[in-house]
Amino acid sequence: MRYSRLVPYRLQLKGRSRSLRRDPTPAERKLWFEFLKCLPQKFTRQKPLGSYIADFYCSSRRLVIEIDGDSHFNARGESYDMARTEALARLGLRIIRFTNLEVMQQFDAVCARIEEALQAQS
Repeated sequence: MRYSRLVPYRLQLKGRSRSLRRDPTPAERKLWFEFLKCLPQKFTRQKPLGSYIADFYCSSRRLVIEIDGDSHFNARGESYDMARTEALARLGLRIIRFTNLEVMQQFDAVCARIEEALQAQS
């Protein structure tokens, strides 16, 4: 299936995404400044996509990276994440997830998995 390169989003998300960029979590800050910012593939932070805001997005690879904190690990959070993943996948996007703990304690493994995802064909 062929997807449009541009992913639509709700304009109401722009303000919230700017706010999230100004105040990243420690795990988001670490991943951005110590790895993603320096990659040849361009990533954007807190990118509105559809009805959601992705933590990190590489449009050339149609890859979304999500960093999950504690709020994601309950029934409500897991249900929301599943619906979000399905909605983004319908837009032709690939999603990979890491926990805050993985980013902070297994940083090299997280970076290796991202590099693998960037090399994989979408």
